[in-house]
Amino acid sequence: MTLYDDIAYLKGVGPSKAKILASELDIHTLADLLDYLPFRYVDRSVISTVASLSEDESFVVLRGMVNNMQTVATGKFRERLTVDFHDATGSLQLVWFAGTKWVRERLKPNVEYLVMGHPTLFNGQWQISHPELEAYSYVDEGARHPLMPVYGTTEKMKQHGLGAKALARLTETLVDNLPSIPENLPQEILAHFRLMGRHEAMTSIHYPDSREQLDRARTRLKFEELFFLQLDYQYAHLQRSSRSQGRIFAHVGDHFNQFYNQLPFPLTGAQKRVVREIREDLRSGRQMNRLVQGDVGSGKTLVALMCMLLAVDNGSQACLMAPTEILATQHFYTFRRMLDGVGVRVELLTGSLKASEKKRIKKQLADGDINLLIGTHALIEDNVVFRDLGLVVIDEQHRFGVEQRSKLWNKSLVPPHILVMTATPIPRTLAMTLYGDLDCSIIDELPPGRHPVRTFHRLECNRPLVFSFLKKEIDAGRQVYIVYPLIEESEKIDLKNLQDGLEMVQSYFPRPQYQTSMVHGRLTAEEKAFEMDRFKQGLTHIMVATTVIEVGVDVPNATVMVIENAERFGLSQLHQLRGRVGRGADQAYCILMTKDNLSYTSQERIRTMCSTTDGFQIAEADLRLRGPGDIQGLQQSGALDLRLASIVDDEPLVKATRDTVHDLLAADPTLSRYPLLQQHIAHSKNKMLWSKIS
Repeated sequence: MTLYDDIAYLKGVGPSKAKILASELDIHTLADLLDYLPFRYVDRSVISTVASLSEDESFVVLRGMVNNMQTVATGKFRERLTVDFHDATGSLQLVWFAGTKWVRERLKPNVEYLVMGHPTLFNGQWQISHPELEAYSYVDEGARHPLMPVYGTTEKMKQHGLGAKALARLTETLVDNLPSIPENLPQEILAHFRLMGRHEAMTSIHYPDSREQLDRARTRLKFEELFFLQLDYQYAHLQRSSRSQGRIFAHVGDHFNQFYNQLPFPLTGAQKRVVREIREDLRSGRQMNRLVQGDVGSGKTLVALMCMLLAVDNGSQACLMAPTEILATQHFYTFRRMLDGVGVRVELLTGSLKASEKKRIKKQLADGDINLLIGTHALIEDNVVFRDLGLVVIDEQHRFGVEQRSKLWNKSLVPPHILVMTATPIPRTLAMTLYGDLDCSIIDELPPGRHPVRTFHRLECNRPLVFSFLKKEIDAGRQVYIVYPLIEESEKIDLKNLQDGLEMVQSYFPRPQYQTSMVHGRLTAEEKAFEMDRFKQGLTHIMVATTVIEVGVDVPNATVMVIENAERFGLSQLHQLRGRVGRGADQAYCILMTKDNLSYTSQERIRTMCSTTDGFQIAEADLRLRGPGDIQGLQQSGALDLRLASIVDDEPLVKATRDTVHDLLAADPTLSRYPLLQQHIAHSKNKMLWSKIS
């Protein structure tokens, strides 16, 4: 027997069950079954009593007898089965709402059972719904495996005899007859960290002899997951640094110097540091692949523009790709205004341009008449050809898929330098895990004169006071955003829709004294641009919008951000929305409006927002509450497809594996002493190619 044998040949499976395992759990081989891990363990050696039950217990094992079986009809085709269970200390009720016929046929009075499940109090009586049962006469008191694994199943699997117990029997058969599992970690690492061998870990994760053995098996397999994740990224970074040829931008010319000398304000220390780091990359002869993190309003765009001017001074073109037309258009007008008199040609390419305008821009781009091109996804179309693309800047890079970004990388014979920017700070733990292949820069200062946005939580009953405050701000010459989560009313969730919100706002702020704009995703690009332009010019006082304004809208005169139904937004999104205000010299405010009853997670999000404006603290809190999710587009590449390890809870292991891989590659960059690791790298080669396009 080998691990690559078809699962159908395992005793107890056969062709029909093999089809169900393949379709429901993607289990095709013995190795696939071995990799399907339990989600819980039942410790049958710890028997509780009815008298000792507590509402704090999520799962208990009881030993006793059943009697008084009763079936009650609950509908035309439904029934409820109740059974009394008792041990020497008391009694409780077992309840089934489905599968009652199967239970009635198998439960026998005066037979001792093990009953396992979650106890709850109902009308003052203990109850366990849909418990797991085993006749105690079939259970060996000195069982080999006191910790019994519990596996996830589906209804279809249960209908074909593949419930949790059946899966446990199959894995037990597999473990009992398992061929030797080869080791994949170097012996020196196993010895240094006192890790369990791979064969023992894989068998113990299914059938541990003790909690201690289970913990050791989990630690070993978590280490393995994180180690190979780090190896993939750090090896890719090493290969790129040593082999990826890059253009040399050594010259600092007139365009850069003229622009820098005419800036009306000094750069912050953080901006100067990041520009220096990027300059070192650009003249190193290696392709730059740098991530710039900076909180909203920290001045990332100015840094990007200065680096694009370095490309122009060295005879190359540069482009900036933004996720929305609103943001791309704003970048275009900002760049054109800031570059006035510098002698640099900037153009904008978006999907909504007229065909004749697109044709003109594409021809001038191919001829080299355009120095800087700003755009959206339109930049990656095949017929967009640069004469000499030397630098690619990607704004809010997590909003683009990896394949989309790669199309820009392929628009030049010599790969262009890559600069990716994000205003969504990456938690330290996540950065340790994922960005071993990227050089990271952080802009951690706000420009002088900026005040932190003051954030408050208010309920619906506070609305009159909130609107009174808005009137004071507007009457003082300032402007206000009010953001709603939906465009149309939904029957499933009780949220105010945008149209109702607009009508309510206009009733509090009547025309002509107060003017209101409305922006949402279903407007055309021209309609959105028209409404945003009115707001930027101060022709409207209030912008009622959806999250289409989340990224990039820059109106320094807007001082208040009201977020309706704030409990419906994630922390990262709330922080991005808050960043739309506080961009001028006046004190800015963010008001989070919520319903009265909030879940624990919602309360934590609101509390975090009100207590800090530090994007990195917010990102750490978001990671704890939400998990890595799709931060920075990770789900698109499967980069965090971790079965056991948690980058939040296992931070010491994250650090240990990162440092171990770093030291290993420093001593042996080609992994010549580690053929097993070379084999892993060969299998991961396609995945690691993505590192070149960030």
